[in-house]
Amino acid sequence: MSEVTTAGTKADGGNKVSAFIRREIGRVTALASLFVIFTFFTVMRPVFASWANVSGGILMSTTVIGLMAIGVTFVIITGGIDLSVGTSMALVGVITGKTVMAMNLNVWSGILLGLVVGTILGAINGILITVLKLPPFIATLATMKGAQGLALITSDLKPILFTTDVKGWDSIAQGNIIPNLPNAVLILLVAAIVASIILNKTVLGRYTFAIGSNTEATKLSGVKVDRWLIAVYALCGFFVGLSAIVMTSRLGSAQPDLGLGYELEAIAAVIIGGTSLLGGKGTISGTIIGALIMSVLINGLRILELQQEWQYVVVGAVILLAVYGDNVRRRRAGETTH
Repeated sequence: MSEVTTAGTKADGGNKVSAFIRREIGRVTALASLFVIFTFFTVMRPVFASWANVSGGILMSTTVIGLMAIGVTFVIITGGIDLSVGTSMALVGVITGKTVMAMNLNVWSGILLGLVVGTILGAINGILITVLKLPPFIATLATMKGAQGLALITSDLKPILFTTDVKGWDSIAQGNIIPNLPNAVLILLVAAIVASIILNKTVLGRYTFAIGSNTEATKLSGVKVDRWLIAVYALCGFFVGLSAIVMTSRLGSAQPDLGLGYELEAIAAVIIGGTSLLGGKGTISGTIIGALIMSVLINGLRILELQQEWQYVVVGAVILLAVYGDNVRRRRAGETTH
């Protein structure tokens, strides 16, 4: 009897281990890929691994895409998509800049305004999807183009300067609370920790996974799915607002024509980090690793002086590999389940 119990315990232990490996394989693969890519560029150009390049080049460029990708992670886990995050970032920056200048607001009021505007834009996406029943792809494609146009109209096609008029705005991203570490990186780290807690320890996080795993079953269990979806898209908008604040601080201005294409990098970071495009699975830490991979890759290609057009080709190939890897993981998970 004891032998049977021991065998059963070992089998259960083995199942738990294999389940853990299946659950974490996306994140582990992404982390291993990050190490390999970083090592390759370091061997090719030792200056790549210098702290000046790591902090000022790789980490700083990760912050904006990383913040967007954190918000997009929640959306994709629900089985949705948000194509508007890039141009929404530009619109948030322009609206914040115009209002701060017109009303002579201080830096904290400007930050609050940016976060509120971003959250509202995200909630609008959620309303279009839940109330008008538009597919997420179509709804956010429409808001992507709308936000792009509104950013250009609101700004009169001109950049809006921050640094000379709003004292301390440049310090949001470029200051150093921790020596030799830009504040933007610290903001990304704190945002990732908070987002991870929300995703794994709160009702919103639990329903995010539930909606992505089986929307109909979640509805039948009494969950107000539409309300929670609006909350998820609003949360994504909040992180878009935060990314706009960091971006305008880095540049010292709000650029109305900036942002188009950022949504693809954010989505790529999420998928590379192991989040499934079909929903129901994902981690914030995996997304941050994915964002780092994108930044390391782009920074390394620039240091190797690869032509811009070939950089696009390489990044596109990486995105294809990430999506293919997601398909392979889902097929294997399906085979294991059956």
